[in-house]
Amino acid sequence: MTVEQVTGTASHASAAVGREPFLARAKRALAGAPDAPLVLLGNFEVEDAWAVGEVGLPTVGGASATAALVHRMDELALLLAGPRDHVVLKAEPDPDHLAHLDALGVGLPTVHVAGSSDPLRTVTLDALDSPALLARLGELAAGGVRLLAHGTSSAEEDLATATGLRSVLPDAATTKTVNSKVYSRGLCDELGVEQARGWACRTVEDFERACAEAARLVADGATVGVKDAYGVSGKGILVVDDPRRLDQLVRMVARRAARSGDDRLAVVVEVWADKAADLNYHFTVARDGSVTFDFVKEAITEGGVHQGHRIPSRLPADQVDTLAELSGRLGTRLAADGFHGLVGVDALVRTDGRLLPVLEINARSNMSTYTVPLQERFQPDGWVALARQYPLVLDAPLPFAALHDLLGDLLPGAPGEAGLVVQGTGTVNAGAPGPTPGATFAGRLHGLLVAPDDETLTRLDRAVTERLASRPSARPTEGDAR
Repeated sequence: MTVEQVTGTASHASAAVGREPFLARAKRALAGAPDAPLVLLGNFEVEDAWAVGEVGLPTVGGASATAALVHRMDELALLLAGPRDHVVLKAEPDPDHLAHLDALGVGLPTVHVAGSSDPLRTVTLDALDSPALLARLGELAAGGVRLLAHGTSSAEEDLATATGLRSVLPDAATTKTVNSKVYSRGLCDELGVEQARGWACRTVEDFERACAEAARLVADGATVGVKDAYGVSGKGILVVDDPRRLDQLVRMVARRAARSGDDRLAVVVEVWADKAADLNYHFTVARDGSVTFDFVKEAITEGGVHQGHRIPSRLPADQVDTLAELSGRLGTRLAADGFHGLVGVDALVRTDGRLLPVLEINARSNMSTYTVPLQERFQPDGWVALARQYPLVLDAPLPFAALHDLLGDLLPGAPGEAGLVVQGTGTVNAGAPGPTPGATFAGRLHGLLVAPDDETLTRLDRAVTERLASRPSARPTEGDAR
């Protein structure tokens, strides 16, 4: 097993500082050369595709109210890519935002926009429905450009087939397998990695036994999470603190199995651990099976939903080293099962200071992945950063020019200055319903705040929130749906 530890201690200001930039390292590991040109595809919530055919928790079907907003997170891939790369988007990015990034010295990729776009489809499905775009991607493929998707499902395989683009990631079946929460628990059991007390359920009988044990713990005051194998960002999770709710859930699952004649299930049941802080650590599994530990960040979550990251983490050096060593073991095991690519692991620090090193393994790009090039450019050594999302309620589209006027001095004028680096505006206006007077819609602004110290960072975050709230048609919401 070969493990390269790029960041060894929490004292590193930028979580991605190393011998070469993160993107170059990732390209070397996955495409064989640090300057290999790629087509990047931000097909967020690929888990929805992986979940097709799996039997999870009983739910009410239908498209998520935030699907249009989530699919416009495709724009985050713009700032992960480099100037020799290409990015496929659902819609044209705001030209004023691109000009702002260019003025900051950000080397932008070539943008290709789908000719057919549906707010409820991923960028991949839009691309597959766009003949001119497919032809252009085919030309890139003939020139040796390869594909890096957020994660691989059958749709991304179809895109590769339609264009000739060769993916730098493994096939959809392998990727789906290693992203299951059931797989994650089994892998940790095999390696002897400590995890929350819990049970992986592959059948209704497994679930009945797990819930019977969990109910006894809940009766004694524990809280239990019941999770779909492919749930993401708070979806497909039930938090239970009443044994009667577990009994009700067992009856629902058993009745469904009796009606369908199918007793399969893909669910985990876990006892909630007392936590002091959430973590996300990241490593890269190269095609040759070597593993590079990239970074660890403190994750900011609310109700199990991702809200951002604090960079760097405040973990002591020995705990960072523990996660680096564990990354090597996890990555080597993933490689043995045929996976290579980017991996993020959710973990936590208990209230007594001990690590719970694996909550789940996400063998795909993570939210933490997309801010790394920004950290490398805009976060000086010794500074702190906050990857943040600001939920909004709008009654009209908010273009970047208006955002620039609103935020003004809170935006950095050059690398090395404190401020908010805006990652994109697609998610700000994704929910716009059209010309309906008085109608409001939800939006979200993604950005990276950088500052020389925690106190300044807190003031900056508060100032951005207040400026956004000062615009009547851009009122921050109480929370965020994702």
